[in-house]
Amino acid sequence: MTSLRRTRPAAGPRHLHPGAWWLWALGLAAAASRTTNPLLLLLIIAVAGYVVAARRSDAPWSRSYGTFLRLGLLVLGIRLLFAVLLGSPVPGTHVVFTLPELPLPAWAQGVRVGGKVTVEGLLFALYDGLKLATLLICVGAANALASPARLLRALPGALYEAGVAVVVAMTFAPNLVADVQRLRAARRLRGRSDRGVKALLSVGLPVLEGALERSVALAAAMDTRGFGRTADVPPRIARTTAALTLAGLLGVCAAAYGLLGSAGTGWALPVLAIGLAAAGAGLLLGSRRAARTRYRPDPWAWREWAVAGSGVLVAVLVIRLAALHPAAFAPSFVPLTAPTLPLAAALAVLVGLVPAVAAPIPPRSAS
Repeated sequence: MTSLRRTRPAAGPRHLHPGAWWLWALGLAAAASRTTNPLLLLLIIAVAGYVVAARRSDAPWSRSYGTFLRLGLLVLGIRLLFAVLLGSPVPGTHVVFTLPELPLPAWAQGVRVGGKVTVEGLLFALYDGLKLATLLICVGAANALASPARLLRALPGALYEAGVAVVVAMTFAPNLVADVQRLRAARRLRGRSDRGVKALLSVGLPVLEGALERSVALAAAMDTRGFGRTADVPPRIARTTAALTLAGLLGVCAAAYGLLGSAGTGWALPVLAIGLAAAGAGLLLGSRRAARTRYRPDPWAWREWAVAGSGVLVAVLVIRLAALHPAAFAPSFVPLTAPTLPLAAALAVLVGLVPAVAAPIPPRSAS
């Protein structure tokens, strides 16, 4: 049985509960999903980067933030390239240059390759790509701050069976980054260049193979040690658990769709609360199936509440302000206007800096 005894948080440096970091990062991502204002998006990126720089440990997986930054820049560049080659749905009058247009058959009406490239279309692609890049950077901040192993250890008992599959997905990216740095350092020690296409091709396959092997080895070790082993429970409780969990997850998905839209804020919040309550009840009942103990579980103290609460507060405030003042969160392209920084929204995003002060300083040794 899982021990119910609460542990007192240790004094001095310690690791914050990984769930608090993910709630904080998801709050920033939810705020970024409600705006295309580049000033707000850049402010969210700056907040996430400052917190990562202030509270990142020296573990190998914590170095993945730079990789997510580069991935965000790559996504932004691809989005702009598509806007240049395939056009933009936003009509514009300020033509930058004109590409040779490829004639297409009649059944491909509405699609073009080449043609006029306008300032309005480029700005639309830039803001849209920056929004997606910000979401990736928020996820990268959570990956750099929350230990994947500690997060899996904190999974509810009802999710133990899925933990073996989750560990492969969640540890692949950090292992990939660690292997890239290790192989690049090895090439430098041997006097070889670690930059360029040739170097990338020479380390690409070993990096992918090594990261996947380490993730699968960890999953196999967890399975060998009984991770996910379940106990017998009455069929009635098992059916109730499945029904509550499924209904709760469907409610959360529907509420997330409503929150990301422009007209679903009114009904989405009650549905989200009901879905979270049902999913929580299902996970609580499902935890009775877990036949394992926890050794020194991560505490959830006031620091965890402060970090997670700051992310949730950023999301709630930005979603509310976006509903009240939609023009400030979605700059106009036609007619072309310069984006402005709404002061209230900027102050709401700055609440996300709370973890830089409230989160404990992580110990220097890797977890």
